[in-house]
Amino acid sequence: MKLISYKLRGKPGDYRIGSVIDDRRIIDVQDAYRQLLLSNHQKDGASAIEQFLPSDPDKFYSMGKIAVERAGEALDFCKDSQEQSFIIEKEDTYIGPPVPNPSKIICIGTNYADHVAEMKSDIPEFPVLFAKFNNALIGPDDNIHKPSATEKLDYEVELAVVIGQEASRVKKEQALQYIAGYSIGNDTSARDLQKRTPQWLQGKSLDNSTPVGPWLVTADEIPDPSQLAIRSYVNGEERQSSNTSKLIFDIPTLIDFISHLITLKPGDIILTGTPDGVGFAMDPPAFLKEGDTVRMEIEKIGVLENNVVESK
Repeated sequence: MKLISYKLRGKPGDYRIGSVIDDRRIIDVQDAYRQLLLSNHQKDGASAIEQFLPSDPDKFYSMGKIAVERAGEALDFCKDSQEQSFIIEKEDTYIGPPVPNPSKIICIGTNYADHVAEMKSDIPEFPVLFAKFNNALIGPDDNIHKPSATEKLDYEVELAVVIGQEASRVKKEQALQYIAGYSIGNDTSARDLQKRTPQWLQGKSLDNSTPVGPWLVTADEIPDPSQLAIRSYVNGEERQSSNTSKLIFDIPTLIDFISHLITLKPGDIILTGTPDGVGFAMDPPAFLKEGDTVRMEIEKIGVLENNVVESK
C-alpha cells in the first residue's frame, strides 16, 4: 500500500490521507473506509468516521497501526466496489510529504562505512543523532530551495523510516513491528553552514530543503528493509549507488538505540544515513545549483525527484 498526503489543486483545505493505486489515480482513504462501513450497514460508524479513520495524515498516523490496518481494509474494499466517488485523478492533486508534521525528524549521521571514509571521519561507536524540523520538509511535487546563505548545498539519498506505534525501550528483535512504513528522503546539507560549528543543525534544517516521498510504502510490503538498493542522480549522472545492507547500524539497532533515549511516536521519521558519493567528497566538489534535478531511487519504494531553485 502506498500512502500519501494530498490536497486538491486550486482548492483551499488541509492535507488528506490517500493511497496511490496506479500512475494516474488516488483513493481518498477516509471516503473509501466510509463506504466500506456503509456497505456493512454500519451507519453510526460512517457518521463518526473521523473517530475511526481521520482524514488528516498526522492524526491518521497518531492512531498507530490500527489506522494503517483500516486503510488496508478500505483499499481491499475498493478492489471489488463499483463505487467511484472516492477516486481522484492524480493530476488534480498536489502531493506533500507523507507525514506533513511529524513530532520528530531524527537523522543518523555517518552510517555507511564508505561515506565515513569519504568524509574523512571515524567509524562511530554509537549512532550519530541529529535533528531536522518540519520547516525543512517538502514533498515530491516541490522544489528544493537553496538560500543565499549557502554556496555548498549537498544531496544525500536516505531510507526514511516512519514509526507506526509508540516505541519506548524497544529491543531490536521486536523493532520492525513498530514501523508503519518506508519512504525516500533527501537529507540536503549545507556543508559550509554544517561545518562552521561542531553542531550540524544549522546546515541540516534549512527552510523547504528536505524532500520526503513520493509516498510511504507500508511495512508489510517491505518485510526486510536491510537489502534495498539505494541510488542518487544529479542531472542524470549517477552519484550514489549502494545497498541498505551496508548500514553500520541497521534499522532495528537504530530503533533500539533511539527508543532507549527518546520515546518515538507514530508518524516520527528516522532518516537512516546516506552512502558514499556526496558532492562534498567529489574532486572537485560538486554542489547543487539552481536548475539542477536531483533524483533519488530506493528499491521497492520508487523515485523521488526534485528541482533546485534559488531562494532569497
